[in-house]
Amino acid sequence: MRKLTAGILAHVDAGKTTLSEAMLYLGGALRSLGRVDHADAFLDTHELERERGITIFSKQAVLPLQDVEITLLDTPGHVDFSAEAERTLQVLDCAILVISAPDGLQGHTLTLWRLLEKHHIPVFLFLNKMDQPVDREALLARLKGSLSDAVTDFSAFGQEGFWEEAALGDEAALGEYLETGALSDGTLQRLVESRRCFPCYFGAALKTQGVRELLAGLARFAPRPQWGEAFSARVFKISRDSQGTRLTHIKVTGGELPVKSTLPLPGGEEKIDQIRIYSGAKFTAVDKAGPGTVCAAVGLSTTCPGQSLGKEGAWAAPVLEPALTYQLLLPEGTQPHAVLPKLRQLEEEDPQLHLEWNEALGEIHLRLMGRVQAEILKRVIHDRFGLEVDFGPGHVVYRETIKGPVEGVGHFEPLRHYAEVHLLLEPLPLGSGLVFASSCSEDRLDRNWQRLVLTHLGEKTYKGVLTGSAITDMKITLVAGRAHEKHTEGGDFRQATYRAVRHGLMKAESVLLEPWYALRMELPEGSLGRALTDIQRMGGESDPPETAGGEALLSARVPVAAFGDYALEFAAYTKGHGRLSCTVNGYLPCGEQEKIVAETGYDPEGDLEDPPGSVFCAHGAGFQVPWHEVERHMHLPPLDLPAPASEEPSQPAPALRQRPSPAKGLALDNELQAIFEKTYGAVKPRAFQPPPKPARDASRGKITVPVPEAGPEYLLVDGYNIIFAWKDLNEAAKENLDAARYLLMDILSNYQGFRQNRVILAFDAYKVPGGSGSVSQYHNIHVVYTKEAETADAYIEKASYKLSLEGQRVRVATADFAEQLIILGHGALRVSAQELREEVERTQGEIARIIADSRTASRGGAMRAAFEKARN
Repeated sequence: MRKLTAGILAHVDAGKTTLSEAMLYLGGALRSLGRVDHADAFLDTHELERERGITIFSKQAVLPLQDVEITLLDTPGHVDFSAEAERTLQVLDCAILVISAPDGLQGHTLTLWRLLEKHHIPVFLFLNKMDQPVDREALLARLKGSLSDAVTDFSAFGQEGFWEEAALGDEAALGEYLETGALSDGTLQRLVESRRCFPCYFGAALKTQGVRELLAGLARFAPRPQWGEAFSARVFKISRDSQGTRLTHIKVTGGELPVKSTLPLPGGEEKIDQIRIYSGAKFTAVDKAGPGTVCAAVGLSTTCPGQSLGKEGAWAAPVLEPALTYQLLLPEGTQPHAVLPKLRQLEEEDPQLHLEWNEALGEIHLRLMGRVQAEILKRVIHDRFGLEVDFGPGHVVYRETIKGPVEGVGHFEPLRHYAEVHLLLEPLPLGSGLVFASSCSEDRLDRNWQRLVLTHLGEKTYKGVLTGSAITDMKITLVAGRAHEKHTEGGDFRQATYRAVRHGLMKAESVLLEPWYALRMELPEGSLGRALTDIQRMGGESDPPETAGGEALLSARVPVAAFGDYALEFAAYTKGHGRLSCTVNGYLPCGEQEKIVAETGYDPEGDLEDPPGSVFCAHGAGFQVPWHEVERHMHLPPLDLPAPASEEPSQPAPALRQRPSPAKGLALDNELQAIFEKTYGAVKPRAFQPPPKPARDASRGKITVPVPEAGPEYLLVDGYNIIFAWKDLNEAAKENLDAARYLLMDILSNYQGFRQNRVILAFDAYKVPGGSGSVSQYHNIHVVYTKEAETADAYIEKASYKLSLEGQRVRVATADFAEQLIILGHGALRVSAQELREEVERTQGEIARIIADSRTASRGGAMRAAFEKARN
């Protein structure tokens, strides 16, 4: 019987475990249906899961059908346990993504979809809770728009339009449909396996509606993996049973794994004492595990999640990682060294905890995804080890990278030891991680020594030199090395490699990276302005909001350090009607690098565990050489690196505005700020503050509202926004954008001359490489060109905020709805593009009338003078 491994994934409370229960019941694996709310679900085997009604640990269940045996892997749905779900992806043949139909697409659902896409896993969709009022067609349209056009309604299988819709994703399938009017099962299976078709089923798992159709679809259209003959397997989980026996959960992807066989592992060979096939809390012991089998091996002590066994290839590094680290607070009198070995068991089971022992402070630190995980972990530590622990406040997990290529040299030569290593450290794009390679000739360094250096590069987490945070986004290449025929040992190259990395980091210009959250906010439309203002206050950025039926959907990104307890604020100002989900969305350069580095106080030269210097030998004894003198003593010639190219500043024409990426748009714009201060006065940096509260007159019981001081009105205009909103200027821009700019400048010059206000017209040069920004005066108005990576709306938001704080009357003209909401939060007035057009036309009419009256008056005066002259 062929085997299929299917994972069930969902946002929390979408009905994932309920669907698993229904599938097992209808497939004949269960005699009765359990329920999550009754605490008797088959796959909720842990007491904590039954208490909380959520899945915390991934579980396995075996579901034999007529011609396929499905291994169901039920994964956690709560975002705090998403790392557990991600580890399960590496052994899936396909996934069942459960979506709550009444709730629609939620934040974590989109995160899971992106993970499935990254790992190229075929997906079946199950729209659950369809027994509630749901617009089926609208929901399907949203799925096609947000997930993929290839989402296909398989409940309409064989009906008119189904075959054409299913075939659109593939040229060969479309040809088959045009010839035969249908598609074969083999073709549909191929489309599903290649992610060109995503079967979508509708139902209600609690009532088992639509579940039979899903089971039939899995048996008929799911991928049919081909297994190799040589043994290969992958470890995806480590756990312990109720007796404390260590279990290595693996999937055999080729050959066979018999009991009592030995496996070559990095720590030496280990023997498998028992093989268990779990289904829920119970297991069956087997003599061997064939290809496609998911099992638990007993007897392995050094395995870890993600590890490849036999011929299995490597697995990508995890995407979802905790962004906060916490101190573990032990009970008074407890010795940390006695607790650490026990906590290492938990780190084996969840490597994302990143357990760290800080020798200098005598503290234990670990990383967590959120508060729910912290509560669960406290309970697990109490139940397993009898310790009442707590956690200190969370701190952001920073990372470090470098700006440009640099050579690092490590030399280790105490008496009768020798090794020298030269490494090239190069920056990679954000999110690339660490890559190790060798370009060293085997004539200079033997292949075995090169392999050893690469092994040492990958075996350790290297600390940066700014804050001691882990380095990332670099390629480290072995370019040269030297060994001694008699005195070199393996440990010598370990020391030389470590010191070479450290030496290169000390020479390089390092960059501090901070984690960012991706936010998905569903809230009442009346709270949207507050949310946009808060995102700006946190130094984040947002996409244009979507509004419908009094509700708004806002996607945004903010630094983790600024987010804090914002979820509580969000719940308060939306009065409990909003929904907020956040996931770590990668790392970007930190906007407060100097401040964070100063607060951390890390001394890279004083770090005895990672010294940047080298050890040389002279007169029969080894001596330490500081990092800045290593290149004077090294034995191999230096790498010939090209000098950094000097870039001359240029002043190209401004380009059309685009929304900045967070990596650029949030950097402190010192040059534009200087331009602004030169024109309008000094701007003192300050944090966001709410508007001042009205003062109460105690003697009369009245409220006194501060009145802005009298002064000129400022009109800030988003130039390109207005050009493309006004039909005539838009037509002109198609022919010549520069001409359209001058037309708008002339119009606003006349407008200011009549209105006697102050007009600031901003054009952005966001995509102009090297653009440094400029402020000029055109007739009577000011024209601002922003610098590279700055948009006009960002400049306008900053200017309106500053002017409003000074009590000036400010109006902002733009067609950007999100920008209008933000400037309202600053106390400025908004003017739409249409309203400004109407004002300009009225002004032009007033000017024309005055000129006409003036001409009439002039002609009348001349006629009277001629009449008097003729009469005299």
